[in-house]
Amino acid sequence: MKKNKIAAIDVGTAKICTIMAEVYEDGIPNILGVGVVPSNGLHKGMVSDVKSAQESIQLAVSKAEQAAGYKLESACVGITGKHISSVNNHGVVSITNARKMVQSGDLERVLKIARDIELPQGREILHIIPRSYALDGQSGINSPVGMHANRLDATTNIITAASTSVQNLVKCVRGAGVKVEDVVLEPLASAEAVLTEEEKQDGAVLLDIGGGTTDVVVFQNGSACYAFVIPVSGYQVTRDISIATGISFDMAEQIKIKYGSVMPFNSSLPGTKDIVIGEFSISQNELSKIITTRMEELLRLVMIELSEIDLLNLASLNMVICGGTANIPGLAELAVSTTQLPSRIGYPTRLPGVSDVLSNPMHATGVGLLLWKLMNDEKKSRHANYISRIMGGNN
Repeated sequence: MKKNKIAAIDVGTAKICTIMAEVYEDGIPNILGVGVVPSNGLHKGMVSDVKSAQESIQLAVSKAEQAAGYKLESACVGITGKHISSVNNHGVVSITNARKMVQSGDLERVLKIARDIELPQGREILHIIPRSYALDGQSGINSPVGMHANRLDATTNIITAASTSVQNLVKCVRGAGVKVEDVVLEPLASAEAVLTEEEKQDGAVLLDIGGGTTDVVVFQNGSACYAFVIPVSGYQVTRDISIATGISFDMAEQIKIKYGSVMPFNSSLPGTKDIVIGEFSISQNELSKIITTRMEELLRLVMIELSEIDLLNLASLNMVICGGTANIPGLAELAVSTTQLPSRIGYPTRLPGVSDVLSNPMHATGVGLLLWKLMNDEKKSRHANYISRIMGGNN
């Protein structure tokens, strides 16, 4: 059976995760190697020290290579940061062939027009995501190819990034000895790992709360319609604990991971004793209040941003939360009470192979990057097959 090797590198503020896999003809990736290391040289999702970031990536790649048993040559890489922006645009073309039937070339033409936006200097397009199509004014068309019409309209979501941020990320990965096949917005990748097709269709907002940023993407009618990044994350939670208690940042991080919660505790109940580490102690209620305050602020910031999106029916959305901070107990319940939206924690799609370590919400981006790569390879293959059939029919 023919095998194809694919890989993903999640370059996060808190960790670097490299995943190596092989894909058989059935299209399901089998995980062969995973390398996860703490990251250095990144701040709020962006490279701040090329040498340190490169070394961290190299270490994560090396660990994955050791497990997989072969050298990693290329990978799909995730990007985030406050520099990310999202805008919707529209394009229209006339169908000129004799049969008035939409063909693949018409789709390419209308998407080319829909991507023609005026980019500020120093910015580049990351993704052009088709949101919807219309034929002769009839909206709600998902797959126009093969249908008859005089006019084809397309609405797209265009995601852009700062060119220097993209260049610095690519430089670090290349410096670690890996060719970059594609640069993908991280929450788009995470969505592939944790959202169901029904959620994408009905309406969902994905929150990927990482170590340096909270990445948000909104889905409606099956496609991403808006994306943004908020520079509030797990880092701020840890810093709040450190400042409020006077302990070191590293100790605060350990306490957050081991004891953190956004659930109120009744100190008279068993199991709710003070947290004591050496000479330091803090009640579970006090720790919970510190974390809850910051998480409520983050959720409100997300809702403010969502409320400013035109034509978005907030009441129709479900909220799905992933990322390392999603491991804090009670976060989904806090999201429900703060946003009034149905909420759940997003666990990555389980894949065959050595993937037990990847079942944590913190690895949604890594798994999602792998699935994104697989999905886009399939799209290219289908497109090539379609062109081949068309050309064959013209001979």
